[in-house]
Amino acid sequence: MQDTSSQSSSSQPSSSQPTSAEQSILDALAEVLRQRRHAAPEDSYVAALHHKGLNKILEKVGEEATETLLAAKDAEHGTETQRHALVAETADLWFHSLVMLSHLNMDHQPVLDELARRFGISGHVEKSARSQ
Repeated sequence: MQDTSSQSSSSQPSSSQPTSAEQSILDALAEVLRQRRHAAPEDSYVAALHHKGLNKILEKVGEEATETLLAAKDAEHGTETQRHALVAETADLWFHSLVMLSHLNMDHQPVLDELARRFGISGHVEKSARSQ
């Protein structure tokens, strides 16, 4: 199996802004989350999470974070299958984080804006600015 981590990143966008495909999937997810927020809990998983409340959603975010950490440990020297499992767990974590934001009447855009604001700033500088 081929390890894609060593391939050239020339196929990756060089801009700090998301591509239209990346933006459209986030926008589409945000719209679905908005629609399902007030749906009947028996009609969708997202509606059921919203119905159970913030604590249940936070529990799911924590569970997915733990699963992502464990998958990362497996993927560090693992097979392509283990690396794919890490991608899947990361997708679960991102998805449940989006559900959390939706529950709080937020979406992904402020997060993307914050990432864009930090782009090009030293992590040490950015972190020290937060503690002041």
